[in-house]
Amino acid sequence: MKTNTKTKMIVGLGVMTAVVVVLQLLGSFIKFGVFSISLVLVPIIVGAALYGIGAGAWLGLAFGITVIASGDAGLFLTVSPAGTVLTVLLKGVLAGLAAGAVYKAIEKKNKLVAVITSGICAPVVNTGIFVLGCWLFFMPLINDWAKAAGAENAGLYVLTGVVGLNFFVELAINLVLSTVIVRIITIAKKDSN
Repeated sequence: MKTNTKTKMIVGLGVMTAVVVVLQLLGSFIKFGVFSISLVLVPIIVGAALYGIGAGAWLGLAFGITVIASGDAGLFLTVSPAGTVLTVLLKGVLAGLAAGAVYKAIEKKNKLVAVITSGICAPVVNTGIFVLGCWLFFMPLINDWAKAAGAENAGLYVLTGVVGLNFFVELAINLVLSTVIVRIITIAKKDSN
């Protein structure tokens, strides 16, 4: 990698990391139900598309660290600190990795399809790992929430009450912004050449 290209990548990743942190902190104030909406998946997808799979993982890690540092995972930290840290960091890193891998696999055929697919993949992985973490580490808490809400099935409560609306909002944000992301990637790649 040329020095100029490497410098552009380092600066770009620094800017994207700052955007991830700021969006997560701002997003922690926007709540749908119990949890805040994740706005950071868009810059994670853009970073993964621009700079590769490792960049997606890095940005996902920055997302996870910010979630923990902001106190957004506080409810779960009281139940299982290790489970919370593992779930939060894993969901961010894997969402970034998956978005980057999907984008790389499809980009040469069609960049728009690559970004849309990455835009679908990131919230699916993010939410999927969260649900898995809930099942592995937090079921007593989830059972209490389900009972308080009058739900008879805690698993169904997780899917409909805890993550349902958040997932669809995150998915919609990613899909709506996909064309903008393609434009950003196209301009950035032209500028770097």
